[in-house]
This record gives sequence, structure tokens and C-alpha cells, in this order.
Amino acid sequence: MKIHEYQAKELFEKAGLPVVPGRVTTEVGEAVQFAGEVGYPVVLKSQVLVGGRGKAGGIKLVKDQAALEKAFGQLKVLEIKGYPVEKVFVVRAIDIRKEFYAAVTIDNAKDDVVLIASADGGVEIEETAKTNPNAIKKFYLQGQSQIDPQSLPWKEFISAIFPDPSHQEIGTKVFQNLIKVFFQHDCSLAEINPLVIDAHGEFYAADAKMSFDDNALASHEELLDLRDMRYEDADELEAKEAGLSFVKLEGNVGCIVNGAGLAMATMDIIKLSGGQPANFLDVGGSSNPEKVLTALKIILRNTDVRAILINIFGGITRCDDIANGILKAKEQIDLPVPLVVRLTGTNEKEAKELLAQNGIEIHSTMREAVDKVVELSK
Repeated sequence: MKIHEYQAKELFEKAGLPVVPGRVTTEVGEAVQFAGEVGYPVVLKSQVLVGGRGKAGGIKLVKDQAALEKAFGQLKVLEIKGYPVEKVFVVRAIDIRKEFYAAVTIDNAKDDVVLIASADGGVEIEETAKTNPNAIKKFYLQGQSQIDPQSLPWKEFISAIFPDPSHQEIGTKVFQNLIKVFFQHDCSLAEINPLVIDAHGEFYAADAKMSFDDNALASHEELLDLRDMRYEDADELEAKEAGLSFVKLEGNVGCIVNGAGLAMATMDIIKLSGGQPANFLDVGGSSNPEKVLTALKIILRNTDVRAILINIFGGITRCDDIANGILKAKEQIDLPVPLVVRLTGTNEKEAKELLAQNGIEIHSTMREAVDKVVELSK
């Protein structure tokens, strides 16, 4: 789950990170009032949960009220990657003298949390990663939730980011608090880009980005109130509530599979056979017939789907329960596209008998079933 910049800054501020005074609003009058309180110039920042807002004209520096009113009007009719700008975050402008990059995230390959930082921050950080990767430094927490600022590895890391010794102490505090907010809210990402030093030598998080691990949201009910449903896929939310793992793709072969590994392999073989998977869908270890019904309903909302493959390797998942789900779906909903079924494993015999009695063919191998569904999808 992602949240808007103004929401992330509120969490940053509570964690002790230095943020720029700002106010989010939908009304130009409130923006003018705030600018009058903090003094011009101010920056107007569109609040959208997509990247590239600066290049799309979604961030504007204004130096007086007339310019603010004009810019605010422009932002309120702006769409960025198909999303209209509903809220504008008004912040005091900073006289930036130096930009840095800082983020805490998870390195899945190393199974560790990593602090990533660079003395070259700002909108070109991705280009820096490509052209000068040595400018981006990484500090692995090695299973810890905090750093030891007196350790040699940390001293080497912080001096590589802040060559000026006078910046190293405050830089360490900033990084400590960024790590704190990451763990406190079970984040998958907590990012400051850019982290800046102004003309007075003060540090500020000039931007804030946070993403949360969906699996931990049940422990953070306060975060659910921050969710912007405009950016959520309704099908993915329904699937999650039903205990399904679902991701919509761009193909025309619907997939219902048990187990993430088998689901990935199924999509790979569909591609290898010349087809295009329309989704990833893992019904999980449970074989509740209602899950199959829900899965079929979700997949059939995609009008691009031309055929559906159900591929089940029954271990914990019982094949007869899957079969009952298929039959229940046939009773309750119209199946306007062909259904190809491969079931093997626990209660396979019972499942095949159930489906055969209702005129549904069962394929013996995954490759056979995939070839058939790809043929039908064409």
C-alpha cells in the first residue's frame, strides 16, 4: 500500500525527521492563506500516487499570490498518468544548496533490510544508478533494526555520503529516524528524495515516499485510514478479502492455480506455448469451493479473457473441493468462455468423477492442458 507525500511527511515528522512546513488543500483560498503565513516563495505539489509528476507539470514554484492562484488552477485541471489532481500540498520553498538520496527498503536477494544513500539525489537518481552506480552506497542492517553509529562500517558509510564531518552527525540522526519509521510501520519502502541542505546548513526531507507491506496492515489499522482507494484495483482488493492472491495482466488466458510457484510456472508455459496469461491467481492451500467461484467471477470481468485454465496440484488443496467450486460456478454464473481443467493429487479420482458427470473434461498433464487453453484462446 502506498500513501501520499503529505501523509508520509506526517509520519516522518512524528519519527523525528526534519520536514518542511506544509499544508494539503483542495481550495486555492486555503493555499493563499498558508503561503501568507510562511511567506513566499512556496511550492505547489500535486498529490498523486504515480511517478513523474514533476515532468508532467505537477510541481510549481510560485513567488507571489497572483502566481499561486494561476498555478493552483492549472494543477486542479491536470491529469497525471490518467489520475486527476484532487489535492495540492503547499510547502515553504527551500533554498537548496545540496541534494542527497536516502531510502530504507528490503533486499530480497540478501534477505535483509538495506539503507541506500547517495550524495547525488534528486530526480536524476535513477540515471545516477545507471551511469555512476558507485555513487550509490548500501548499508545492510544484518538482521538488526538499528545502527551502531560508533562502528567502523557505519563510519565508513556515513563519511562516503557526507564528506563534511559537520554533516555526519545530523546525517546519522536522519538515517536512524528513517530506519525507525521503516520498522515502526512495517514498510517495504521509506524514501527521501531529495534529502537537502539549505543555505543555513539545515537538513530537510524535501519529499517523502512510503509503501507498506500489505501482509502487516492487519497490525496497523491506523494506516488503513490513509489508503486512497482511487489507486487500488477493485478486483485485487476483492481477491485479497477472499484469501486469493491476484494480479491482473494484459493477456487473454485466465489462470486459476494453487500455489505461487505453480502459478508462475503455469504462466511461463502459457507464454512458451504462444499464449498470453491474463492474470496471476493463487487460490492458496485452502480448497474452499467459494474461492473457485470468486476467482472465476473476478477473471470473467476481464473482457479480454478468451479461455480459462484451472491447474491444480492437490496436496493440502483437495481436488474434489475444487471440482465442487467449478460446478457451483456453473450453476451461479454464465461461463461465456471455454474452461480447461487439469487436476491431480488429493482426491483426484473423486474430482474427475464429479466433473465427468457434468460433461467437463479433465486433462492429465499441465502441458496438455496449457496447449489446449492456448489453442482455444486463439
